[in-house]
Amino acid sequence: MGRFFKSSIGRKYAMALSAFFLMFFLLQHFAINILSVFSPDAFNEASHFMGTFWAVQYVLQPILIFGVVYHFVMGFILEAKNRGARVKKYAKNNGAANSSWMSRNMIYSGLAILAFLVLHFIDFWIPEINTKYIQGDMSGLLGDGDGFRYYEELVHKFVNPLRVGAYVAAFIFLSLHLMHGFSSAFQSAGATSMRKEKLQLFGKAYAILIPLGFIFIALFHHFNH
Repeated sequence: MGRFFKSSIGRKYAMALSAFFLMFFLLQHFAINILSVFSPDAFNEASHFMGTFWAVQYVLQPILIFGVVYHFVMGFILEAKNRGARVKKYAKNNGAANSSWMSRNMIYSGLAILAFLVLHFIDFWIPEINTKYIQGDMSGLLGDGDGFRYYEELVHKFVNPLRVGAYVAAFIFLSLHLMHGFSSAFQSAGATSMRKEKLQLFGKAYAILIPLGFIFIALFHHFNH
C-alpha cells in the first residue's frame, strides 16, 4: 500500500480522494452560508453548531486542514512533474492540441484559490478561533453579545467592494478549477466510460452552480447591508 501511494498512479488517486473530500466540504459550507440569505437566525444556529460541536472542531477540522494542505502541496508536485514530462512531449508534437487551456493551467487557478483561502481564513476563521479559544468569549456567537458574531461578521466583510470583487474573482477561478478537476478526479478514481459521462455532467453542474451560489451570497449581502 505504501508503494502504491508513492507511485505516480497512487499520488493521482490520493489527489482525487482529497479533491472529493474538499468538494463535499464545499457543498456543506455552501449549504450553511446560503442560510444567511434567508434566515440570519438559522445561519447563526448552524454556524454555532459547526463552530462548537467537539467532533467538528477536534476531528473534522484538523482533517479538513490536512486535506487542504495535502491537496495543494500534492497538486504542485504533480504539476511540476507533468511540466517536466511535457517539455519532451512538446518537442515532438503540439501538446496544446490534445488538452484544454484549463488542464494546462490548473496551477494558476490553484494559486488564486490558495490566495483566496488565506484571505478567507484572515476574514473569518482566525477571528473566530481567537474569540473562542484565546479570548474565551462565547457571548457573541449567536449575535447577542460582544464577541465574534457569525452573521454580523459575514455581512460586515461584504461591505467593501474590493473584498467582494476578490471573492467573486476567486469563485470564478474555483469554477474553472473544478471544471477540469472533477473530470480528472473521476478518471484517476477509475470511473468507467459510461459512468464517467454521467459523472462529468454532474461535475459540470457542480462546478458552475456552487461557485455561482457563493457569488450570489457575496453580492446579496453587499447590496443589502
